[in-house]
Amino acid sequence: MKHLIAKAVILAALATSCAERGAQPLGPAPGTGSESPSPSTSPTASPTTPSPSLSPTRIMTYELWFNLDGYLFVTHRTEPFTPAVGARSLEALLSGPDDAEAAAAVGTAINPGTRLLGLTIHDGVATVNLDETFSAEETPAIAVGSLSQIVYTLTQFDSIDGVVFDVGGTRLTNFGGYELDGPQRRASFADQLPAILVQGPGIGERVSSPVAISGSADVFEAVVSIAILDEHRHTVASTFTMATCGTGCRGSYTTDVRYHVDTRQPGTIRVYEVSAKDGSPLHVVEIPVILTP
Repeated sequence: MKHLIAKAVILAALATSCAERGAQPLGPAPGTGSESPSPSTSPTASPTTPSPSLSPTRIMTYELWFNLDGYLFVTHRTEPFTPAVGARSLEALLSGPDDAEAAAAVGTAINPGTRLLGLTIHDGVATVNLDETFSAEETPAIAVGSLSQIVYTLTQFDSIDGVVFDVGGTRLTNFGGYELDGPQRRASFADQLPAILVQGPGIGERVSSPVAISGSADVFEAVVSIAILDEHRHTVASTFTMATCGTGCRGSYTTDVRYHVDTRQPGTIRVYEVSAKDGSPLHVVEIPVILTP
């Protein structure tokens, strides 16, 4: 008789437990667009106390266009997502290169201390309103350099193909002798691009073999030469790739390069053109990275 009573108690407890756990929500149905995971319940003695839900952090990566050796140079920032990515990219651009970029001689032509007052976008044209610091110092180099940096940074976004400039709410029509007649576009500053632009990897990036190297170039017969140097500047890889256009036109290039090092160490990605005249390296771009085995 005691055994029968014990079994009855156990069965009743199991039935109660199943009833409490059986009707748990599974989260949003597929296709709802929710990026948050469904709430979960902590396996504690109290089934009515939910554990904190885990919300993934959305991230975004965008380009910043600075300068190197007098030409445009592109780098990237990755940070938590914001809908106002255009304004965020401009604020980051106005903040200037980070420490690693500055150590690699990356700079900016934009007058230090320039503040963004507003950004609006209409029919593909962005209106950038900057404070008066932007135009406080005017030279042709500052004008063309700073305008091109902002235009290239903003026109990375599909919704923007041209930029007009306001200073303190007043339309900027001449800056350092440069006439701004209507929206400024990338084509207006094509001559600010270097012969070889390296878009990846970025400065200070940790890489492994094979490392993807990409960018654009306008070089003789579209031949882009690449070397990887170890911490002692010994060559651990040497190769070349072809841009999609060359000798008077800009083309893109991308290739995977294998290398070998025994330990993690500082290294350099070296991209250049070989002179058709004497074989010497031309238009050399060096990107400091961290090489891993």
